[in-house]
Amino acid sequence: MLIFRQLFDASSSTYTYLLGDRLSGEAVLIDPVFEQTRRDAALLYELGLQLRWTLETHVHADHVTGAWLLRDRTGSRIALSCHGGAKGADRLLEHDDRVVFGERYLEVRATPGHTNGCLTYVLDDQSMAFTGDCLLIRGCGRTDFQQGDAATMYRSVHEQIFPLPGNCLLYPAHDYRGLTVTSVDEERAWNPRLGGDSSVGDFAGYMKNLGLPHPKKIDVAVPANLNCGQPAEGLADAGDPHWAALTFTFGGIWEIQPHVLEEAGERVQVIDVRQPEEFDGSLGHIRGARLIPLDQLAARSGDIDAGRPVVAVCRSGTRSAQAVVMLQRAGFSEVANLAGGMLRWRAEGCAVEGGAA
Repeated sequence: MLIFRQLFDASSSTYTYLLGDRLSGEAVLIDPVFEQTRRDAALLYELGLQLRWTLETHVHADHVTGAWLLRDRTGSRIALSCHGGAKGADRLLEHDDRVVFGERYLEVRATPGHTNGCLTYVLDDQSMAFTGDCLLIRGCGRTDFQQGDAATMYRSVHEQIFPLPGNCLLYPAHDYRGLTVTSVDEERAWNPRLGGDSSVGDFAGYMKNLGLPHPKKIDVAVPANLNCGQPAEGLADAGDPHWAALTFTFGGIWEIQPHVLEEAGERVQVIDVRQPEEFDGSLGHIRGARLIPLDQLAARSGDIDAGRPVVAVCRSGTRSAQAVVMLQRAGFSEVANLAGGMLRWRAEGCAVEGGAA
């Protein structure tokens, strides 16, 4: 069974696609974004997937790829077009290559026109394809810089994408209107630039008169992406917490495991956000924990030492996850949720005060 997720980076309007083979647990990511590597790694972990490949549809001009960071964190490998000009990839892809993950594979189709190194990835059963900036939803990528050529793009679309089955779903690298997916039949019929009876001359005239502004991040993104997104030395883990070994969840919360919190000792302040009867009830509480019920936390956040890391605790980890969000809004930067709450704390044999035997 195929696992499929469409992810979005709002700042660059970039879609990242996760495809996983449930049986083997192997996965690929298409067009990962540098700032979203924590999110992507968390999703892989929560779905029980091992990332085998990060794939680029092209050398992007609007965001920096997360490929290098993901390789550093997960051991994945980087693949992109042999015509992209990038250094540091583990594999340079050519037309008709296959990228295998478990029992599934993506077929590589060269679709230049936006750049020389543009690729479209077609799933083995041709039920979906990932078109990058070559074909967007009722549009296409620009052809006025970075080796762009309108006639080449026209041929790429009409020779490599439009011949796919009509019900093949097409997933672009970007959308700026909130649209998520289209199909070959739709774009053949309704794409105002490339569909219907449009000729290569019609398309070239359309693209010549787009008048688009220069991409905002091009001066940073292109050089970085020609290095597969490798950051400057010392920046690979920039922004990651160093006060404890934490796990970032797909829900956007930093979590600490019970044994890690127990080892941290007094370096960390524990805020229990349950009600008083729970704090003194059958589960007991963590030694040294301070009781501030969740419904009082916003008003009393000023009573918490902002100079020491904070761990929020509740029965199961649900209310304390909300406590983390509230504390972050209040300006706390070093804050985490106890994974599994007091239920997990007790189940793992960690020390408690009070509670039932």
